[in-house]
Amino acid sequence: MSWLDEVAWNAQGLVPAIAQDAASGQVLTLAWMNRTALEASLQEGRAVYWSRSRNKLWRKGEESGHVQRLLEIRLDCDADCVLLQVEQVGGIACHTGRARCFYRRLEDGAWRETDPVLRDPQAIYGTR
Repeated sequence: MSWLDEVAWNAQGLVPAIAQDAASGQVLTLAWMNRTALEASLQEGRAVYWSRSRNKLWRKGEESGHVQRLLEIRLDCDADCVLLQVEQVGGIACHTGRARCFYRRLEDGAWRETDPVLRDPQAIYGTR
């Protein structure tokens, strides 16, 4: 049995993957991985996800240059979630130009943006 067989993949063959900055402990993003993405991440030493919207592998930073260098992979107690300890190249993990995707906090019944945009997304990606 392979280490990949121990992962409890959902009905779509996916597992949620949390990317955490190894130095700060800050949660950067939540994405999805299929078997190929998880195996490629280990082989390439960088985060590779499954893009549900594009229905294809997505190498984090392939357009932006904001690669997540993979330092460690952990599997949770139920084997249904993976945690990636990463080094976030360029300090930006979010397509909005922020350090992390979790930049909104619930305050007084409303979502408030708490983290600044570090770089204009148009400067990163151009016009899509």
